[in-house]
Amino acid sequence: MSESEKKANFEETQKQFRDRPPRKIDISVVVPLYNEEQSLMPLSLSIRDALDRMKSTYEVIFVDDGSTDDSIKILREIHRKNRRYKFISFRRNYGKSAALSVGFQQATGRIVVTMDADLQDDPNEIPRMIDKLETGYDLVNGWKKKRHDPISKTIPSKLFNFTTSLLTGIKLKDFNSGLKVYRREVIQDIKVYGEMHRFLPVLAHWAGYKVAEVPVTHHPRKFGKTKFGLSRFWHGMLDLVTVLFTTRYSKRPLHFFGLMGMLTFLAGFIIDLEIVIEKLLGKTSISNRPLFLVGVLLIIVGVQFVSIGLLGEMITRTKTEEEYAVKEKVFN
Repeated sequence: MSESEKKANFEETQKQFRDRPPRKIDISVVVPLYNEEQSLMPLSLSIRDALDRMKSTYEVIFVDDGSTDDSIKILREIHRKNRRYKFISFRRNYGKSAALSVGFQQATGRIVVTMDADLQDDPNEIPRMIDKLETGYDLVNGWKKKRHDPISKTIPSKLFNFTTSLLTGIKLKDFNSGLKVYRREVIQDIKVYGEMHRFLPVLAHWAGYKVAEVPVTHHPRKFGKTKFGLSRFWHGMLDLVTVLFTTRYSKRPLHFFGLMGMLTFLAGFIIDLEIVIEKLLGKTSISNRPLFLVGVLLIIVGVQFVSIGLLGEMITRTKTEEEYAVKEKVFN
C-alpha cells in the first residue's frame, strides 16, 4: 500500500471515529462532598466494585463544595487513575443543594444516583435500588432503617420525617437520606435550590412521579465529623414551609393565607363573643378583661391574612405562563 493510500485510509478511520455517536452512559453517580479527604479514595474503589459487577456503563461525578482540606488533590488523583471519575470544585461553600444541582446538570446517565461521600452510604445498595426503580418507579429513596448516628441527629431527624410525611402526604421514613436513585426525567423536571435537596422526593411526588423507598445499609462514620448540627432541624422545618407554599399554594395563595386568616379570625371572634355575652348578663366588665383586646387583635390579624391571600391571588392572575410536567407528547 502506497503512502498516499495509507494516509487516505488513516483519515477515513479518523473520520469514522469522529462521526461515531458517543457511548451512552447507563448510570451517573453524583457525590457532593465537603472536607472528606480521607473518605474519597476508599469510596471511589467501593463504587467501582459495585458498578463493575452490574456490567453497565457509568460515570461518577464528585462535586467539591469548596473544601478547605486536601479533597481536591485526592479527586485529581482519582481522575488520573480512572477517567470515569470526574469532578467539579467550587471556589467556596455553597451548600448541598447547589452541589447536587450542578452535578445533575453534568450527569448524562439514563439513571442518576446520589450518595454522600462520608462512607456511611453503601454503594452495594445501588444495584438493588436500581432493580426497584425498574419495576415502574421514577425515584427510589434509601431508608436508613438501622442508623449509626448520635442521638442528637436521630431524634430531630425522626421528628422532621414524621412532620414532613404528615404535611406533604408522601409516606417516607427518611427524607434526609443521601442515597437516592432517579430516572433522568425527574432531575430534568425538578429544580434544586436553597436547601431543597431534602424534599426532592416530595417535589417529584407532587410533579406526578412514582416514588418508592427501600431499607438500605448505613455505616458508622469512619473519618471526619458530621457537617450538620441541631440547626439542621430548624432549617429543615423552614424549608418545609417554603416547599409547601411555593409548590402547593403558589397558584392559590388564598388557600394558604385564607385558612390561617379564618382560623385566627374565628378564634378572636369566639373570645370576644363570650366576653360580650358575659357583659350583657352582668357577669363581667370589658374594661378589666385584657382578653377582650387579645380577641380584637386576633380578628385584625385574621383579616390581614385574608387580605394578603387576596393580593397574592391578584398577582397570580397576572401570570400567563404556566409550567407543567409532561409525561408523554404525541402529535402524529
